[in-house]
Amino acid sequence: MGKATDYNFRVKDSLLGVQFLFVAFGALVLVPILTGLDPNVALFTAGIGTLIFQFVTRKNVPPIFLASSFAFIAPISMGVKTWGIAATMSGLVAAGLLYVLISLVIRVKGDNFIHKLLPPIVVGPVIMSIGLSLSPVAVHMAMGQTSDGTVLVPYDTAIVISLISLTSTVLISLLAKGMFKLIPILGGIIIGYLVSLYYGIIDFSSISKAAWFAIPNFTAPEFNWQAIIFILPIAIAPTVEHIGDMLTISNVVKEDYLKKPGLKNTLLGDGLATSVASLFGGPPNTTYSEVTGAVTITKAYNPAIMTWTAISAIILAFVGKLGGVLATIPVPVMGGIMLLLFGIIASIGISTLVKANVDLSCSRNMTIVAMILVFSIGGMAFKFWGVEFSGIGLGAIIGIFLNMILPQPRH
Repeated sequence: MGKATDYNFRVKDSLLGVQFLFVAFGALVLVPILTGLDPNVALFTAGIGTLIFQFVTRKNVPPIFLASSFAFIAPISMGVKTWGIAATMSGLVAAGLLYVLISLVIRVKGDNFIHKLLPPIVVGPVIMSIGLSLSPVAVHMAMGQTSDGTVLVPYDTAIVISLISLTSTVLISLLAKGMFKLIPILGGIIIGYLVSLYYGIIDFSSISKAAWFAIPNFTAPEFNWQAIIFILPIAIAPTVEHIGDMLTISNVVKEDYLKKPGLKNTLLGDGLATSVASLFGGPPNTTYSEVTGAVTITKAYNPAIMTWTAISAIILAFVGKLGGVLATIPVPVMGGIMLLLFGIIASIGISTLVKANVDLSCSRNMTIVAMILVFSIGGMAFKFWGVEFSGIGLGAIIGIFLNMILPQPRH
């Protein structure tokens, strides 16, 4: 296929591009489904975001695809319930601009500062908090309930469907070969959907009501300080995740993207993609490891392939029937898959600490981890001048602050 710098369009590249969208599809639409956003908008903003990223990094484009970020599921869900979609979008626009600001600082000072500001002792527990704070949502949905206990699907039926969906996702991720190994979420949804058909709990009315061609439900942001302050600190974890993704694709393609185009450009592209997505009412974008895995298997390094993936996503966003089909997916199906996904997010946080050899027998490190977890998950809130700091964002701020002021242990 050639190196990533060989930006040439071929017919077979367009077919590969559609295939890569298939790999990303399950995770891409899962985030908006869980947070109350429009999956068709998420498809559109994933495509637009990827094209923006490619434009920013055009001198040396990594073969990656940007789409819905799992790190923002908790804050988006809370924001939509508290302030509505439009206000929540203002917080997500600000999160993207934080990426842009960090990229500008990297441009001036180099990338060492970000490792000092956001070491594993801070990032690991923040990522753990994201997964653990979401776990009650997954459990309620797996049991066919809303968070307040309202029954959507009878328990006996819901628990069977959710556990089959969960088991299918796990088995596909562990036992499948080749490209199928990269679509465990999509596979779990399909199998869970078939079981739901057997139980007769699927309502197809949303499909019949939907038009074939429809403009996605775009939502413009409405400025809201509380939403901005609530969401902004959560961008810390995806910033570090971005660095890890760039390292991964560099190892796959055998080109050092941390040097060229460099973090100053890749993070800028990611930030602009996230802010632009939020201007349309879509979830923040992040680089997709599933697609990177597909690149590894196919050795399809030409970034023009991801251009086709982006174009395919944009076109599919205007198929109204797709949104109708997604709306029929039963709650227990999503709940079963979420049991695994949110646990994996927490596990990634633990892995971050382990890989960095963080010594948790050290009182300083234990204090930082403990405070981040309790402040993030326990519901602690600080109020200053009428503005409330709470949740994962507060935990991240506390972690950064403690890491800066607590003395390093003497050896």
